[in-house]
Amino acid sequence: MSVETLCQICEAATARHQCNRCGAMVCETHYDEDSGLCTECTAETGPR
Repeated sequence: MSVETLCQICEAATARHQCNRCGAMVCETHYDEDSGLCTECTAETGPR
């Protein structure tokens, strides 16, 4: 049985990534693959 989680930022798309800083489950749109962070953490810390 697979449980799909919604993105904790937009609450609309399926979450496929977990932020390495805050642990939020986020969708492709709200995940920065280069840094491994969600867009909220990227905005706080700046791009790596």
